[in-house]
Amino acid sequence: MKVFIEKENKQVVLDKECTAKELLIELGINATTVILVKNNETILLDEKLSKDDEVRILSVVSGG
Repeated sequence: MKVFIEKENKQVVLDKECTAKELLIELGINATTVILVKNNETILLDEKLSKDDEVRILSVVSGG
């Protein structure tokens, strides 16, 4: 799967299947600080990811 990490502006390619939560754990990313997009659709942490998916990990920005 192709994974784009917005915060680091980098793309990694992984040859595995896992859940979105497992992906974040492997990459050392806190799930509360990002939004996950798989194939142009927002997903939840329990979503299964396959080798053919394109995933974007987008930073959550808040202000006040």
